[in-house]
Amino acid sequence: MAKTNKIHVKDIQIAIINDEFGDFISLTDMLKAKDGDFFIADWLRNRNTVEFLGVWESVNNPSFNYGEFAIIKSQAGLNNYKISVKDWVQKTNAIGLRSTAGRYGGTYAHVDIAFEFGMWISAEFKVYLIKEFKRLKEDENERLKLNWDFQRTLAKVNYRIHTDAIKENLIPKELNKNQVSFIYADEADMLNVALFGKTAQQWRSENPTASGNIRDMATIEQLVVLSNLESINAMLIHQGLAQSNRLYQLNQMAITQIKSLLNHNSSIGKLK
Repeated sequence: MAKTNKIHVKDIQIAIINDEFGDFISLTDMLKAKDGDFFIADWLRNRNTVEFLGVWESVNNPSFNYGEFAIIKSQAGLNNYKISVKDWVQKTNAIGLRSTAGRYGGTYAHVDIAFEFGMWISAEFKVYLIKEFKRLKEDENERLKLNWDFQRTLAKVNYRIHTDAIKENLIPKELNKNQVSFIYADEADMLNVALFGKTAQQWRSENPTASGNIRDMATIEQLVVLSNLESINAMLIHQGLAQSNRLYQLNQMAITQIKSLLNHNSSIGKLK
């Protein structure tokens, strides 16, 4: 699901769309800062623009149509040459430019290309555009880090609830310390299997050079679900369910919750 943001450059509000292909900045919004008549088609007909777009696509787009690009390049700069963003995308299979409809409709360009377009607005505008975009990404990264730290703290709290339930219901009084540790580890690994599909040792064998453990490498979505599973497992332990029954239920819950978070990630997105 695409995520939208906005930045302000020289009193102009500019929309940004982020999806699996990267960050795309609205050229339509950027045009509002240009004095006089100037259109995206004017920029796109320039030979230097076409050459830049061709190089960018060749580096980032394995499906780029070089044959059509060669034809367009040979005509760029001629008085009667004109091409729209739609034509450019359709003819060359380009991914760096796109036209969208709807609430955030308009022409968007990958951030690399948008910075280049910013120079056509003005050198000053390009500098402020880069500055505001960097500030936006720094803010996003800081929120992501804080959210990840919060989820780790929440997981630790739920871990305590989980271990208390194990202690009260699964550990006989006469077990020695090694046996007690084994039961705790066994329950922790059950949650690993329910969520990650493997034990901590299996993950370590597959990732011998990793600096952390299986939970250190978890995504925010996985940490959210892990916290939930620990609380649910504590409740199931109090209910006296066998581990095999609990594992099946927890695995089904993990699948459902992960799918829900990935398909409807607005709640987590607000924290990022």
